[in-house]
Amino acid sequence: MRLWHGKVPIEKADEYERFLIERAVPDYSSVDGLLKLYFTRRDEEDMAHFLLVTIWDSMESIKKFAGENPKLAKYYPEDDDFLLEKEKYVQHYRVFYEK
Repeated sequence: MRLWHGKVPIEKADEYERFLIERAVPDYSSVDGLLKLYFTRRDEEDMAHFLLVTIWDSMESIKKFAGENPKLAKYYPEDDDFLLEKEKYVQHYRVFYEK
């Protein structure tokens, strides 16, 4: 499982949500080995938190998406228009049970 987190000003959150659906979903989905993706959002007073959770069949599949160093976050040029900061790293977890 790969987790990415980003923060966006609340006034740009709806537009960023649309951007992720239109730009990021097709990009993630184009990689063989993606099993599931969850794009989530939590609004606070002045910002929205986005947590992208993707489930992959292997670390090799993640590398196909993210590059040779899969710990590094992958960004699109348009992210500069939305994100308050660019977190350098993502988190990976090994799924050991699923029902």
